[in-house]
Amino acid sequence: MELVWWHWIVLGLGLGLVELLIPSFFVIWFGLGALLVGVAMLVEPTLAFSTQVLLWTLASVAMTVFWFKVLRNDADKTRSGQADEVLGEIGILVRAVEPLGVASARGEVRFQKPILGADTWPCLADEAIAAGARVKVLAVDGQILKVGKY
Repeated sequence: MELVWWHWIVLGLGLGLVELLIPSFFVIWFGLGALLVGVAMLVEPTLAFSTQVLLWTLASVAMTVFWFKVLRNDADKTRSGQADEVLGEIGILVRAVEPLGVASARGEVRFQKPILGADTWPCLADEAIAAGARVKVLAVDGQILKVGKY
């Protein structure tokens, strides 16, 4: 059996439907690659089968790489587990922080943009800082931030 242009169109539409059932945003690129081969077969109906498969593979991989590396913007997402990127962030104390050794030493700091998955974090400081003050993240110790006056 020889593949003709409409076989590729049906394959592309089928893969598009599979993407609707499995919303991974990955299968769609292979469907679009198949549609591209179908259109290429309309222009040049005598393409060899190996050329069709090669075109489909290259188009699918190129579109997938282009999406994940160029078009997909993850800059606004938090990066859980990457504490070094938090150092130096500025926040506002929601609850005052006392120096270590005082009964209610922990404070709470809120950031304008979520960091490490949350916009409010418990914090400690070496000195007393009143609520409403701007603070800077000096270190991350597990689930607690160490802050200082900004």
